Amino acid sequence: MILACRTVLGTEAFEAWGWRIPFLLSILLLIVSVYIRLQLSESPVFLKMKAEGKASKAPLTESFARWDNLKIVIMALLGGTAGQAVVWYTGQFYALFFLLQTLKIDPQTANLLIAGSLLIGTPFFVIFGSLSDRIGRKGIIMAGCILAAVTYFPIFHALTQYGNPDVFIAQEKNPVTVIANPDQCSFQFDPVGKAKFTSSCDLAKTVLAKRAIPYKNLKAEPGTVAQVRIGEKVIESFEGTGMPAADFKTKNDAFTATLATALKDAGYPEKADPAKTNYPMVLLLLTILVIYVTMVYGPIAAWLVELFPARIRYTSMSLPYHIGNGWFGGFLPTVAFAMVAATGISTTGCGTRLSSR
Repeated sequence: MILACRTVLGTEAFEAWGWRIPFLLSILLLIVSVYIRLQLSESPVFLKMKAEGKASKAPLTESFARWDNLKIVIMALLGGTAGQAVVWYTGQFYALFFLLQTLKIDPQTANLLIAGSLLIGTPFFVIFGSLSDRIGRKGIIMAGCILAAVTYFPIFHALTQYGNPDVFIAQEKNPVTVIANPDQCSFQFDPVGKAKFTSSCDLAKTVLAKRAIPYKNLKAEPGTVAQVRIGEKVIESFEGTGMPAADFKTKNDAFTATLATALKDAGYPEKADPAKTNYPMVLLLLTILVIYVTMVYGPIAAWLVELFPARIRYTSMSLPYHIGNGWFGGFLPTVAFAMVAATGISTTGCGTRLSSR
Protein backbone atom coordinates (compact mmCIF):
# COMPACT_ATOMS: atom_id res chain seq x y z
CA MET A 1 0.00 0.00 0.00
CA ILE A 2 2.88 2.35 0.80
CA LEU A 3 4.49 1.58 -2.54
CA ALA A 4 1.20 2.13 -4.38
CA CYS A 5 0.57 5.47 -2.66
CA ARG A 6 4.13 6.65 -3.24
CA THR A 7 3.95 5.70 -6.92
CA VAL A 8 0.55 7.28 -7.58
CA LEU A 9 1.06 10.46 -5.56
CA GLY A 10 4.75 11.04 -6.19
CA THR A 11 7.47 11.35 -3.56
CA GLU A 12 6.82 14.99 -2.66
CA ALA A 13 3.06 14.62 -2.11
CA PHE A 14 3.50 11.31 -0.30
CA GLU A 15 6.00 12.73 2.19
CA ALA A 16 3.87 15.87 2.70
CA TRP A 17 0.50 14.24 3.39
CA GLY A 18 0.07 11.00 1.45
CA TRP A 19 1.75 8.88 4.12
CA ARG A 20 -1.50 9.17 6.10
CA ILE A 21 -3.49 7.22 3.49
CA PRO A 22 -2.14 3.73 4.37
CA PHE A 23 -2.95 4.39 8.03
CA LEU A 24 -6.50 5.42 7.17
CA LEU A 25 -6.98 2.42 4.90
CA SER A 26 -5.90 0.13 7.73
CA ILE A 27 -9.32 0.85 9.25
CA LEU A 28 -10.58 -1.74 6.75
CA LEU A 29 -8.30 -4.33 8.37
CA LEU A 30 -9.73 -3.41 11.77
CA ILE A 31 -13.28 -3.94 10.51
CA VAL A 32 -12.36 -7.31 9.02
CA SER A 33 -10.58 -8.43 12.19
CA VAL A 34 -13.51 -7.43 14.41
CA TYR A 35 -15.90 -9.30 12.09
CA ILE A 36 -13.74 -12.43 12.23
CA ARG A 37 -13.51 -12.23 16.01
CA LEU A 38 -17.30 -11.96 16.35
CA GLN A 39 -17.77 -15.10 14.24
CA LEU A 40 -15.43 -17.24 16.32
CA SER A 41 -16.73 -19.68 18.90
CA GLU A 42 -15.07 -20.19 22.25
CA SER A 43 -12.99 -23.35 22.64
CA PRO A 44 -14.72 -26.51 23.92
CA VAL A 45 -12.52 -26.42 27.03
CA PHE A 46 -13.69 -22.90 27.90
CA LEU A 47 -17.35 -23.65 27.17
CA LYS A 48 -17.25 -26.74 29.40
CA MET A 49 -15.52 -24.82 32.18
CA LYS A 50 -18.07 -22.01 31.94
CA ALA A 51 -21.00 -24.45 31.97
CA GLU A 52 -19.63 -26.13 35.11
CA GLY A 53 -19.15 -22.76 36.82
CA LYS A 54 -15.39 -23.20 37.16
CA ALA A 55 -14.36 -19.89 35.58
CA SER A 56 -12.12 -17.72 37.72
CA LYS A 57 -13.87 -15.10 39.84
CA ALA A 58 -10.66 -13.06 40.25
CA PRO A 59 -8.43 -13.71 37.21
CA LEU A 60 -6.08 -10.80 37.98
CA THR A 61 -5.42 -12.09 41.49
CA GLU A 62 -4.93 -15.66 40.34
CA SER A 63 -2.68 -14.60 37.46
CA PHE A 64 -0.42 -12.05 39.10
CA ALA A 65 -0.80 -12.26 42.89
CA ARG A 66 0.08 -15.93 43.19
CA TRP A 67 3.74 -16.77 42.75
CA ASP A 68 3.19 -20.19 41.18
CA ASN A 69 1.49 -18.53 38.20
CA LEU A 70 3.33 -15.18 38.30
CA LYS A 71 6.70 -16.86 37.86
CA ILE A 72 5.40 -18.44 34.64
CA VAL A 73 4.15 -15.02 33.48
CA ILE A 74 7.60 -13.52 34.12
CA MET A 75 9.31 -16.44 32.38
CA ALA A 76 7.01 -16.07 29.37
CA LEU A 77 7.76 -12.34 29.20
CA LEU A 78 11.53 -12.26 29.74
CA GLY A 79 12.29 -15.73 28.42
CA GLY A 80 9.96 -15.75 25.43
CA THR A 81 8.01 -12.80 24.12
CA ALA A 82 10.67 -10.15 24.79
CA GLY A 83 13.20 -11.98 22.63
CA GLN A 84 10.54 -12.85 20.06
CA ALA A 85 9.52 -9.19 19.84
CA VAL A 86 13.07 -7.95 19.28
CA VAL A 87 13.67 -10.55 16.57
CA TRP A 88 10.31 -9.70 14.95
CA TYR A 89 10.78 -5.94 14.97
CA THR A 90 14.39 -6.21 13.84
CA GLY A 91 13.61 -8.51 10.91
CA GLN A 92 10.58 -6.63 9.59
CA PHE A 93 10.81 -3.02 10.80
CA TYR A 94 14.36 -2.16 11.79
CA ALA A 95 15.60 -3.83 8.60
CA LEU A 96 13.59 -1.32 6.54
CA PHE A 97 14.86 1.55 8.69
CA PHE A 98 18.42 0.29 8.16
CA LEU A 99 18.02 0.20 4.39
CA LEU A 100 16.55 3.70 4.31
CA GLN A 101 18.53 5.56 6.96
CA THR A 102 21.85 3.75 7.20
CA LEU A 103 22.36 2.53 3.64
CA LYS A 104 20.45 5.41 2.02
CA ILE A 105 18.76 3.08 -0.47
CA ASP A 106 15.92 4.61 -2.49
CA PRO A 107 12.62 4.26 -0.53
CA GLN A 108 10.76 2.49 -3.33
CA THR A 109 13.60 0.01 -3.81
CA ALA A 110 13.91 -0.57 -0.05
CA ASN A 111 10.18 -1.27 0.29
CA LEU A 112 10.26 -3.65 -2.67
CA LEU A 113 13.18 -5.54 -1.12
CA ILE A 114 11.37 -5.86 2.21
CA ALA A 115 8.14 -6.89 0.45
CA GLY A 116 10.05 -9.50 -1.53
CA SER A 117 11.67 -10.96 1.59
CA LEU A 118 8.28 -11.13 3.34
CA LEU A 119 6.73 -12.83 0.33
CA ILE A 120 9.46 -15.47 0.31
CA GLY A 121 9.59 -15.90 4.08
CA THR A 122 5.88 -15.91 4.99
CA PRO A 123 5.27 -19.65 4.30
CA PHE A 124 7.79 -20.42 7.04
CA PHE A 125 5.29 -19.18 9.65
CA VAL A 126 3.20 -22.23 8.79
CA ILE A 127 6.23 -24.50 8.50
CA PHE A 128 7.64 -23.66 11.94
CA GLY A 129 4.19 -23.55 13.52
CA SER A 130 3.51 -27.04 12.21
CA LEU A 131 6.98 -28.26 13.20
CA SER A 132 6.40 -27.00 16.75
CA ASP A 133 3.33 -29.27 16.96
CA ARG A 134 5.62 -32.25 16.44
CA ILE A 135 8.87 -31.42 18.23
CA GLY A 136 7.82 -28.74 20.74
CA ARG A 137 7.61 -24.95 20.85
CA LYS A 138 10.46 -23.83 23.08
CA GLY A 139 13.30 -25.35 21.09
CA ILE A 140 12.27 -23.61 17.87
CA ILE A 141 11.72 -20.24 19.56
CA MET A 142 15.05 -20.43 21.40
CA ALA A 143 16.84 -21.52 18.22
CA GLY A 144 15.49 -18.47 16.42
CA CYS A 145 16.62 -16.15 19.21
CA ILE A 146 20.08 -17.73 19.41
CA LEU A 147 20.60 -17.62 15.66
CA ALA A 148 19.59 -13.96 15.64
CA ALA A 149 21.93 -13.08 18.51
CA VAL A 150 24.87 -14.85 16.88
CA THR A 151 24.37 -13.70 13.28
CA TYR A 152 22.80 -10.21 13.43
CA PHE A 153 26.13 -8.40 13.39
CA PRO A 154 27.56 -10.25 10.36
CA ILE A 155 24.22 -10.07 8.53
CA PHE A 156 23.90 -6.31 8.93
CA HIS A 157 27.58 -5.84 8.07
CA ALA A 158 26.92 -7.85 4.91
CA LEU A 159 23.83 -5.73 4.16
CA THR A 160 26.05 -2.67 4.30
CA GLN A 161 28.68 -4.28 2.09
CA TYR A 162 26.20 -5.36 -0.57
CA GLY A 163 23.71 -2.51 -0.20
CA ASN A 164 26.05 0.49 -0.11
CA PRO A 165 29.71 -0.54 -0.55
CA ASP A 166 30.83 3.10 -0.78
CA VAL A 167 30.41 3.33 3.01
CA PHE A 168 33.09 0.65 3.46
CA ILE A 169 35.45 2.37 1.05
CA ALA A 170 35.01 5.74 2.75
CA GLN A 171 35.48 4.22 6.19
CA GLU A 172 38.72 2.56 5.11
CA LYS A 173 40.15 5.69 3.51
CA ASN A 174 38.83 8.30 5.93
CA PRO A 175 37.76 6.74 9.27
CA VAL A 176 35.71 8.94 11.59
CA THR A 177 36.61 9.40 15.25
CA VAL A 178 34.79 11.33 17.98
CA ILE A 179 37.27 12.76 20.48
CA ALA A 180 35.38 13.67 23.64
CA ASN A 181 35.34 13.48 27.41
CA PRO A 182 33.18 10.39 28.18
CA ASP A 183 31.55 12.22 31.09
CA GLN A 184 29.98 14.60 28.55
CA CYS A 185 28.44 11.80 26.50
CA SER A 186 24.90 10.72 27.32
CA PHE A 187 23.12 7.51 26.46
CA GLN A 188 20.63 9.16 24.11
CA PHE A 189 17.51 7.17 24.95
CA ASP A 190 14.59 9.48 24.18
CA PRO A 191 11.33 7.50 23.89
CA VAL A 192 9.05 10.56 23.66
CA GLY A 193 11.30 12.86 21.63
CA LYS A 194 11.44 15.61 24.25
CA ALA A 195 14.96 15.22 25.66
CA LYS A 196 17.58 17.85 24.84
CA PHE A 197 21.16 16.69 24.34
CA THR A 198 23.31 19.81 24.26
CA SER A 199 26.84 18.83 25.29
CA SER A 200 29.50 19.06 22.59
CA CYS A 201 29.89 15.26 22.63
CA ASP A 202 26.16 14.61 22.29
CA LEU A 203 25.82 17.14 19.47
CA ALA A 204 28.62 15.55 17.48
CA LYS A 205 27.33 12.02 18.01
CA THR A 206 23.74 12.99 17.20
CA VAL A 207 24.70 14.33 13.77
CA LEU A 208 26.81 11.27 12.96
CA ALA A 209 24.19 8.80 14.24
CA LYS A 210 21.40 10.44 12.24
CA ARG A 211 23.58 10.21 9.14
CA ALA A 212 24.44 6.61 10.13
CA ILE A 213 28.16 7.35 9.88
CA PRO A 214 30.25 4.73 11.71
CA TYR A 215 32.86 6.15 14.06
CA LYS A 216 35.26 5.28 16.85
CA ASN A 217 35.38 6.88 20.27
CA LEU A 218 38.58 8.42 21.64
CA LYS A 219 38.81 9.73 25.18
CA ALA A 220 39.64 13.42 25.71
CA GLU A 221 40.57 15.34 28.83
CA PRO A 222 37.81 16.85 31.03
CA GLY A 223 36.75 20.32 29.92
CA THR A 224 37.68 19.65 26.30
CA VAL A 225 35.18 20.52 23.57
CA ALA A 226 34.41 17.43 21.51
CA GLN A 227 35.95 17.08 18.07
CA VAL A 228 35.13 14.98 15.02
CA ARG A 229 38.13 13.73 13.07
CA ILE A 230 37.44 12.62 9.49
CA GLY A 231 40.60 11.18 8.06
CA GLU A 232 43.12 13.95 8.74
CA LYS A 233 40.53 16.73 9.01
CA VAL A 234 39.33 17.84 12.45
CA ILE A 235 36.02 19.65 13.06
CA GLU A 236 35.30 21.09 16.48
CA SER A 237 31.84 20.73 17.97
CA PHE A 238 30.42 23.36 20.32
CA GLU A 239 29.09 23.42 23.86
CA GLY A 240 25.36 24.12 23.66
CA THR A 241 24.43 23.69 27.31
CA GLY A 242 22.85 26.90 28.61
CA MET A 243 22.96 28.60 25.23
CA PRO A 244 19.89 30.68 24.17
CA ALA A 245 17.61 28.79 21.79
CA ALA A 246 18.18 31.11 18.80
CA ASP A 247 21.96 31.03 19.19
CA PHE A 248 21.90 27.26 19.68
CA LYS A 249 19.96 26.73 16.45
CA THR A 250 22.35 28.94 14.49
CA LYS A 251 25.44 27.22 15.85
CA ASN A 252 23.95 23.75 15.42
CA ASP A 253 22.88 24.40 11.82
CA ALA A 254 26.36 25.68 10.99
CA PHE A 255 28.06 22.73 12.70
CA THR A 256 25.77 20.23 10.96
CA ALA A 257 26.41 21.82 7.55
CA THR A 258 30.18 21.89 8.08
CA LEU A 259 30.22 18.27 9.16
CA ALA A 260 28.02 17.21 6.23
CA THR A 261 30.36 18.91 3.75
CA ALA A 262 33.42 17.29 5.30
CA LEU A 263 31.80 13.85 5.18
CA LYS A 264 30.84 14.32 1.54
CA ASP A 265 34.38 15.40 0.66
CA ALA A 266 35.69 12.30 2.46
CA GLY A 267 33.60 10.04 0.25
CA TYR A 268 30.72 9.18 2.57
CA PRO A 269 27.73 8.87 0.22
CA GLU A 270 24.51 10.79 0.74
CA LYS A 271 22.66 8.03 -1.15
CA ALA A 272 23.42 4.48 -2.22
CA ASP A 273 24.54 4.07 -5.82
CA PRO A 274 21.94 1.75 -7.46
CA ALA A 275 24.56 0.47 -9.89
CA LYS A 276 26.70 -0.80 -7.00
CA THR A 277 23.93 -2.44 -4.95
CA ASN A 278 23.89 -6.23 -5.10
CA TYR A 279 20.12 -6.73 -4.99
CA PRO A 280 20.03 -10.57 -4.95
CA MET A 281 22.38 -10.70 -1.95
CA VAL A 282 20.45 -7.98 -0.11
CA LEU A 283 17.19 -9.86 -0.76
CA LEU A 284 18.74 -13.11 0.48
CA LEU A 285 19.97 -11.50 3.71
CA LEU A 286 16.60 -9.85 4.34
CA THR A 287 14.86 -13.19 3.76
CA ILE A 288 17.09 -14.81 6.39
CA LEU A 289 16.00 -12.11 8.85
CA VAL A 290 12.35 -12.86 8.06
CA ILE A 291 12.91 -16.59 8.54
CA TYR A 292 14.23 -15.84 12.03
CA VAL A 293 10.96 -13.97 12.62
CA THR A 294 8.94 -17.00 11.55
CA MET A 295 10.90 -19.25 13.90
CA VAL A 296 10.08 -17.17 16.97
CA TYR A 297 6.60 -16.03 16.00
CA GLY A 298 5.14 -19.14 14.37
CA PRO A 299 4.96 -21.19 17.62
CA ILE A 300 4.49 -18.31 20.12
CA ALA A 301 0.67 -18.22 20.30
CA ALA A 302 0.30 -21.96 20.92
CA TRP A 303 3.19 -21.89 23.40
CA LEU A 304 1.61 -19.11 25.49
CA VAL A 305 -1.78 -20.83 25.46
CA GLU A 306 -0.28 -24.08 26.70
CA LEU A 307 1.55 -22.42 29.61
CA PHE A 308 -1.54 -21.43 31.61
CA PRO A 309 -4.68 -23.18 32.91
CA ALA A 310 -7.89 -22.41 31.02
CA ARG A 311 -9.52 -20.55 33.93
CA ILE A 312 -6.93 -17.72 33.82
CA ARG A 313 -5.35 -18.30 30.42
CA TYR A 314 -6.59 -15.15 28.67
CA THR A 315 -5.47 -12.82 31.47
CA SER A 316 -2.16 -14.57 32.12
CA MET A 317 -0.96 -14.66 28.52
CA SER A 318 -2.08 -11.11 27.67
CA LEU A 319 0.48 -9.38 29.86
CA PRO A 320 3.65 -11.12 28.60
CA TYR A 321 2.48 -10.98 24.99
CA HIS A 322 1.54 -7.30 24.87
CA ILE A 323 4.28 -6.01 27.18
CA GLY A 324 6.83 -8.10 25.33
CA ASN A 325 5.80 -6.89 21.90
CA GLY A 326 4.67 -3.38 22.82
CA TRP A 327 7.60 -2.37 25.01
CA PHE A 328 10.53 -4.53 24.00
CA GLY A 329 9.56 -4.44 20.32
CA GLY A 330 8.08 -0.96 20.18
CA PHE A 331 11.07 0.72 21.84
CA LEU A 332 13.57 -1.10 19.63
CA PRO A 333 14.14 1.80 17.16
CA THR A 334 14.66 4.27 20.02
CA VAL A 335 17.04 1.97 21.86
CA ALA A 336 18.84 1.18 18.60
CA PHE A 337 19.50 4.87 17.91
CA ALA A 338 20.83 5.37 21.44
CA MET A 339 23.15 2.36 21.04
CA VAL A 340 24.44 3.59 17.69
CA ALA A 341 25.03 7.09 19.09
CA ALA A 342 26.87 5.64 22.11
CA THR A 343 29.12 3.21 20.27
CA GLY A 344 29.49 4.72 16.82
CA ILE A 345 28.86 1.31 15.25
CA SER A 346 26.02 1.65 12.75
CA THR A 347 25.08 -2.03 13.14
CA THR A 348 25.00 -1.95 16.95
CA GLY A 349 21.28 -1.26 16.97
CA CYS A 350 20.57 -4.67 15.49
CA GLY A 351 22.85 -6.54 17.88
CA THR A 352 22.40 -7.74 21.40
CA ARG A 353 25.14 -5.78 23.17
CA LEU A 354 24.46 -2.58 25.05
CA SER A 355 27.15 -0.01 25.79
CA SER A 356 26.78 3.35 27.47
CA ARG A 357 30.11 4.60 26.20
